[in-house]
Amino acid sequence: MVEVHPTASVHPDAHLGEGTRVGAYAVIEPKVVTGKNCVIHNHAVLRDYTTLGDEVQVHPFAVIGGEPQHLKFKGEPTTVQIGNKVVLRESVTVHRGTVFGHGTTVIHDGVYLMAYSHVAHDCVVGPGCILANTVQLAGHVTLGRNVTIGGVSAVTQFCTVGDFAFIGGGSLLRKDLPPFLSGKGNDFEVQALNVIGLERQGFSVDAIRALRKAFRIIYLQKLTVSQALERATVEVPALPEVDAFLGFIKNSKQGIAR
Repeated sequence: MVEVHPTASVHPDAHLGEGTRVGAYAVIEPKVVTGKNCVIHNHAVLRDYTTLGDEVQVHPFAVIGGEPQHLKFKGEPTTVQIGNKVVLRESVTVHRGTVFGHGTTVIHDGVYLMAYSHVAHDCVVGPGCILANTVQLAGHVTLGRNVTIGGVSAVTQFCTVGDFAFIGGGSLLRKDLPPFLSGKGNDFEVQALNVIGLERQGFSVDAIRALRKAFRIIYLQKLTVSQALERATVEVPALPEVDAFLGFIKNSKQGIAR
């Protein structure tokens, strides 16, 4: 029930799930586990300590589970965890975690990583995220659900991007980006509420209206973050989406992009 091309190098200790197909010259190392119906394309590489969910596609020249690019890493048995129905396009790289981080790098279900994108050690990429070509995530970055990042963008170490946020192409994000917002730029600036994305995801009219009001208070009025949070807590309806938005800002450790 597993199809392996005769030129592929698959270690006998690797475990390939039912219906998995391995293309020509692919390399799969011993401590690799795949779920069902995965496709490992020609020349793809799965390094030790990599686990794939079901129906994962690994395209040519992608390298998944490589050692972290960190000078303190000493070969510890850290891991990469890939969820179900994840697509890893050509030349994507995903590195294992570190013992001084999470110990694992996690890519959740339904993520799409386009060609040449890179996910560094200890990152967590939430369900449904899309990273366009050559997006670079530095170590310890966390993306929430359904985050979209445009091509040739980068996110620096330890930053967190909230759910349903949109980062335009050619951007460099150095601080946390709260959920539901969109912005862009090498000197990143938040531009607006990600209304189109929220509508596509089925957010209610009331939720979008309340988030608009919270956004205006936080970003358009000349207030400090603490002053804006205090005002928004009083003036904006206490919907779950608003609570998530304000809670993210309150708990940010890197400071928020504005």
